[in-house]
Amino acid sequence: MDAATTTDLPSLQRFARHLERDLEVVTAGLSQPWNSGVVEGHVNRIKMLKRQMFGRAGFELLRKLVCFTREARARH
Repeated sequence: MDAATTTDLPSLQRFARHLERDLEVVTAGLSQPWNSGVVEGHVNRIKMLKRQMFGRAGFELLRKLVCFTREARARH
């Protein structure tokens, strides 16, 4: 981190500064036994549905599609 903050690359310096600012959170995220993989999977699925529907439908249809697929998965 010290080397990153003294480098000639401004973007790396910024990254290191932000990492230092949130060091407790970053350390906890890397050292805890649990993860958010399941949530990230759901977010990824919803983003894929949104991309597939781009320009074709509004938020209401996306909401119904997400809720319907979640209910259908719960039944199986």
